[in-house]
Amino acid sequence: MLNTNDILESIRMISDENLDVRTVTMGISLLDCADPDPKKACEKIYHKITTRAERLIPAAEKISAAYGIPIVNKRISVTPIAMLLASAVDPDPVEYARTLDRAAKSVGVNFIGGFSALVHKGFSAGDELLMRAIPQALAQTEFVCSSVNIGSTKSGINMDAVRMMGQIVRQAAEATQDNQCMGAAKLVVFCNAPEDNPFMAGAFHGPGEPDCVIHVGVSGPGAVRAALKKSAAGLSTDGVAELIKRTAFKITRMGQLVGNLMSQELDVPFGIVDLSLAPTPAKGDSVANILEEIGLETCGGCGTTAALAMLNDAVKKGGVMASNHVGGLSGAFIPVSEDDGMIQAAEKGCLTLEKLEAMTAVCSVGIDMVVIPGDTSAAIISGLIADEAAIGMVNSKTTAVRVIPAIGKNVGDRLNFGGLLGYAPVMPINTGSPQAFIDRGGRIPSPIQALKN
Repeated sequence: MLNTNDILESIRMISDENLDVRTVTMGISLLDCADPDPKKACEKIYHKITTRAERLIPAAEKISAAYGIPIVNKRISVTPIAMLLASAVDPDPVEYARTLDRAAKSVGVNFIGGFSALVHKGFSAGDELLMRAIPQALAQTEFVCSSVNIGSTKSGINMDAVRMMGQIVRQAAEATQDNQCMGAAKLVVFCNAPEDNPFMAGAFHGPGEPDCVIHVGVSGPGAVRAALKKSAAGLSTDGVAELIKRTAFKITRMGQLVGNLMSQELDVPFGIVDLSLAPTPAKGDSVANILEEIGLETCGGCGTTAALAMLNDAVKKGGVMASNHVGGLSGAFIPVSEDDGMIQAAEKGCLTLEKLEAMTAVCSVGIDMVVIPGDTSAAIISGLIADEAAIGMVNSKTTAVRVIPAIGKNVGDRLNFGGLLGYAPVMPINTGSPQAFIDRGGRIPSPIQALKN
């Protein structure tokens, strides 16, 4: 039970330290919308989403007003659309994307995720069709997000899909060159993608999920940083970890409360709390600043990976005590453009792509919202995707790549996405070509640690 001091502390976190519920995401199964006639399938999709999510925004606003808890984003995730394309005759995937976009606009959500394919062990009907349509689909829609899972610990890495996705990331950036290459900012390439992730752009509604479910993603880097600033002086490293755990517990309890209330209000099951520390471009609401509060001169310097490992572990340990159902990604995000401290470290040259890759071995996701030079080849992007997937595969964790080739721009320039996506400098990337390796195709076998049965 929380005492009066805990309640007052939570109020202070909200008012002074940027604490919020980053998103409530409604997952909706579209499996019953599959139809051989693509037009009928799209009609069913639109009807189901707009019916199921009709009260999502009003319910979130009602709870936010009643409890004084900011709920920043309201989102929808759906069944990977590639699964629906498999049953249709001569479907146009872009038309399905437009249908998702219209439905998102109709109910008023910020994003809708699920223009996705799961190809970690190979391509089934509909997968390649959807993947090749991603650049056009993201260029022609406003709210649609896309993801492709190309590897897992159990299956290894689909290198044919890795090769394709390097090309598709470039094409998505080129198709939206006049809009800050936004297409690539709404596209994630996963290894070990979770089926219950509430955060965009990688959210989709997994085949094992209920027909409809509510997931909650909490935030709170500012609250963790403030707790360290106030109480960490003189503490040993394990004392700092304990302080982070206690703070994460309080943050997660707020997410659990909102999830339960949303579930009751909408009469749908409550899924999970994703207790990730999700930063914003706002000053102080930064994972990089937490690492600096722990004792680093700057994020990206020596010691960064160790400090991040401790932070990630402490957040998870505190969070799992606060909720029976923790899932999604859960830990610490390190998206460069969405984190004020990361942006500053990258602009000073202290945070490099190589250091980010090392950090992804111990954080929640991977190379996230990183802007690279516009002339970066598809093969190099594929190599980066393969590297991140290998980290995820071997360590049995989720990793992802969301990189944005800044078409027409070079190191030192920047892209400005606006809103929560922020802005980022163009970072240098190693130009040694992995073309011959990528062109081999096939599959990287699963590691020996996958044999757990």
